Amino acid sequence: MFLINELIALLASNLILMQALGTSTLFIAAGSRRNLIGTAAVITVFTTVGSAAAYAVNHLTGQKYSDFTLFFYTLAVGILYVLLLTAMYFISRNAFDKFKKYIHVSAFNCAVMGTLFTIISDDLLAEESFSLTDYLSRGFEAGIGFVIAALILTAAYGRLNSSKVPSSFRGFPAMLIYLGIISMAVYSLK
Repeated sequence: MFLINELIALLASNLILMQALGTSTLFIAAGSRRNLIGTAAVITVFTTVGSAAAYAVNHLTGQKYSDFTLFFYTLAVGILYVLLLTAMYFISRNAFDKFKKYIHVSAFNCAVMGTLFTIISDDLLAEESFSLTDYLSRGFEAGIGFVIAALILTAAYGRLNSSKVPSSFRGFPAMLIYLGIISMAVYSLK
């Protein structure tokens, strides 16, 4: 029962379904299982490590530089982007060639930036300030939520792109409607 409650909580707090963050990347990931695994893994890395960077930015800059929060987050994610590409290049050229497209698509995805801003807004509303562990766990949950949302879309991808769907509605419009319906269902669980 605990696992089911945790899964429902994860789905209910999922940034992807409730706020439609990262939908374009989500549709790319849903297109094939290979894209799904690569994109989901890289998005999870960026949301988790990016949330740690957001924690550092918030505690180093404080209220004095709050107007520059977006700039600092973008800079932090940019640094993570360069570090991940560099590490992949020196670890394995094969892995670099295989994962670089996922890193490019995922780095400045609105799911990553939206996760950082959502964590910060939750932190500001909380009675007690979040710890680094709280930031990391929320970033990881957002990445896993992206994986679950991509799996849900992958399950419907074939049917929503079939010849039974009118051609003007096929593809992206059908996926957006489907995402909206799933969002309402998940939101009702909250």
